[in-house]
Amino acid sequence: MWDSLWVDLRAVTLADGEGMGLVEDAAIGVQGGQIAWVGPRARLPGPAASLAQHVHACGGNLVTPGLIDCHTHIVHGGNRSNEFAQLAEGMSYESIQAAGGGIRATVAATRRLDQEALVAASLPRARALVAEGVTTLEIKSGYGGDVATELRMLRAARQLGELLDVEVVTTLLALHALPERFAHDRAGYLELVIRELLPEAASAGLATAVDVFCEGIAFDVDECARVLEAAGALGLGVHVHADQLSPMGAAELAARCQALSADHLEYTGQSGISAMARQGTTAVLLPAAFLVTDETRKPPVAQLRAAGVPMAVATDCNPGSSPCISLTVAMALARTLFGLTAAEALGGVTREAARALGMLATRGTLEVGKRADFCLWQLDEPHEFGYWLGSLKPRQVVRGGRLRG
Repeated sequence: MWDSLWVDLRAVTLADGEGMGLVEDAAIGVQGGQIAWVGPRARLPGPAASLAQHVHACGGNLVTPGLIDCHTHIVHGGNRSNEFAQLAEGMSYESIQAAGGGIRATVAATRRLDQEALVAASLPRARALVAEGVTTLEIKSGYGGDVATELRMLRAARQLGELLDVEVVTTLLALHALPERFAHDRAGYLELVIRELLPEAASAGLATAVDVFCEGIAFDVDECARVLEAAGALGLGVHVHADQLSPMGAAELAARCQALSADHLEYTGQSGISAMARQGTTAVLLPAAFLVTDETRKPPVAQLRAAGVPMAVATDCNPGSSPCISLTVAMALARTLFGLTAAEALGGVTREAARALGMLATRGTLEVGKRADFCLWQLDEPHEFGYWLGSLKPRQVVRGGRLRG
């Protein structure tokens, strides 16, 4: 007998890799926190009451996999609303950073906070995402610039997961901005990251992956390659902030280092796309950052699609370039600004987001054997995902087979 059975559903399984995979009048059986059965209700192996301890009638609601935000910078101190005003007045992201703003401003604000204060500051942002049906949430560090603060950020991220009943995946953003005290010693900072920060984060089990910001205002390809290779040697997955502001060859770097994902990609060319396709690296599209920074060059979505590169969608929630705390809005922006289909947008925050985190074997679709993470929505059609430009909240969320309160 299963723990629970959910019936009278319209299941958007996303299981076939293309399209919605919609199953009308579906049922989902759950056992031990995993999906034990999914398919048309008419094919259940017996009467519902005989199959499960608890049977939930769902009134014809749509059900999707739990949403996954695979790229966020939620944990930080302060905000940079003043820079948003500067962007509106015509300053560029690069010029703001050169004037002492940007990431370094958030580093200063973050260093002033202890773990408890960091959690308190970050909790409203994480809570907003969880309220929209996010069941897995990636959170990066990167606003520390020293070992102690980076590790404190990762611990704060893990604490958010415990407080909000969401699985938090922590990523050490090892190269984000060069700290001021290393302004004339880039090599020294890289040594600190490789010899101290990465090993300490790995040995403490505080990060599952390492990310780098490969950009002209941040770190070059060779510097990023050294850190990614060191991360791989420690058994950590890797990601790359790639080609957001200029063509750096960062997508090629991501593929060469067997990265799980390359994120942003506005300036990625055909060689980077081909390299990602060969390696199986997922593209993570971040349309809110594109909107806020008033970019004009879009990621090469048509070429990524043609090459068969999986495309995930995420909020990139951060205080400077993407103050976005709605994954459903990010879906809508991905459809409006980047031309994704409804199936691509929804798949981008479920199946492909799971792929971008190296977790597709356990979540991201409604299939037998995967975690019972799913959301019930009072929507008429699955094409409404990314249609409503506003916070779209599920009626119910199931995480690990349990109703989330």
